[in-house]
Amino acid sequence: MLLPEDGFKPVSQGALIGWGIAYTLFLLYAAANTSGFLFIDHANLMFHEAGHVFFSWAGYYTQILGGTLGELIVPLVCLFIFMHRGETTAVAFSAFWFFQNFLYIATYMGDARRAALPLVGSDESDWAILLSHWQVLHLDTTIAAWMRGFGWLGMLASMGWLAWMYFRQPQMEAGSLDPA
Repeated sequence: MLLPEDGFKPVSQGALIGWGIAYTLFLLYAAANTSGFLFIDHANLMFHEAGHVFFSWAGYYTQILGGTLGELIVPLVCLFIFMHRGETTAVAFSAFWFFQNFLYIATYMGDARRAALPLVGSDESDWAILLSHWQVLHLDTTIAAWMRGFGWLGMLASMGWLAWMYFRQPQMEAGSLDPA
C-alpha cells in the first residue's frame, strides 16, 4: 500500500509556514491573472505537447486528449513516487501542481468555441476537436467552469492536507530532537 499509516515524514513549522506563504501567493497571483496562462503553464505546456506524442499510438482522439493527459500524468507520477517515499511536503506540492493544471485546462476548454487563444502547431484547439466529437461543444464554458472549480478546490485541499499533516504529528518540545 502506498499510504502507510505513519509513513510520512514530519513537517517542520518552517516548512509549513514557507509552503503556506508560497501557495497563498500563487493563489493570489492565479486569482488576479486574467489571461488564464500562469508562469507555471510554460512548464506544463511541455508535458502537454509530450503527451500528444506519447499517446500518438492510440488513435486520433486519444492523441488529441493525450496533451491534457500528459500535463496531468506527470504531477500524478511525482505524487505517487513521493507518497511511496513518505515525502510529505513533496506530496502536497505534487498534488497542488496536479490541481493547478485544471486552471489552464479550463481556460483552454472555455476557449473551444471562441478560438482566441494562441495554439502550438494547430489551427483548431484540442478541446474544440474533443468537445465537438463528444457533441458537447455548446457546453464548453460550463465544463470549463466546473474544471476551474475542481482545480481551486484541489489546490486548497492540498494546502489543507499539508497543514493537517503538520498538526496531527506529535509536536517537538523545545530543544528536543524526538517528538513529544
